[in-house]
Amino acid sequence: MPKFRKGFTLIELLVVIGVLAVLLTITLIAINPARQFAQSNDTKRRSDVNSILNAIHQFGADNRGILPAGLAQVAATPMPIQRSATPDPSVEADICADVVTDYLAALPVDPQVGTGTPVTDCTTAYQTGYEVSVSATNNRVTIYATGELDPLISVTR
Repeated sequence: MPKFRKGFTLIELLVVIGVLAVLLTITLIAINPARQFAQSNDTKRRSDVNSILNAIHQFGADNRGILPAGLAQVAATPMPIQRSATPDPSVEADICADVVTDYLAALPVDPQVGTGTPVTDCTTAYQTGYEVSVSATNNRVTIYATGELDPLISVTR
């Protein structure tokens, strides 16, 4: 009487591993984690753009329509919202001191700029990755962000 062994043969194991590899590949292609991360970052950018614009308008509402001092020299051409080591209001819009703590807990930073940590210390150099422009004709403010999937994210009020 022959002795039967319990277990799987090498061929059976290789077939199962092959099937699992194909299913995993199909799942990864369907989920596309890189696209999911890009969508997540663009969603954060849209939220940040709205938050910054709301803070600027709340500042204006509390100060009889006067915009933050950092926007005084901003024209229709977008300028970065940042503060360099040697601040220059002709090439950057430093709005941090006017809006942080009163209108925003911290100034949002683009997820791919530096560490992405929001700015709370307005006395040091910072870079947000966002831009701002002010219309000369009607004082409308526009905040811009460069997205990964959506090339231009902007909100105007």
